Amino acid sequence: MAPEGADSIQTLVLAIKHGMTTLELGATIFPYLTTVEGLKLAAQTFDKDVAKLSCCAG
Repeated sequence: MAPEGADSIQTLVLAIKHGMTTLELGATIFPYLTTVEGLKLAAQTFDKDVAKLSCCAG
C-alpha cells in the first residue's frame, strides 16, 4: 500500500477483531494527517453524502 500501510492494516484488524460497524469506525477519532483518516472518511460514506464530507477533518 504505502510506507504508512501498517497504520491502515492495524486499524482494520482492530475494527474487524472488535466487530466495529462502519458507523462506529466513522465516529472514531484519528490523529490528523494519517492514512487511517482515509479509512474514517470511507466508513462515513456509508451513511453520509460524500459531497458533504470534509476533505480534511470528517
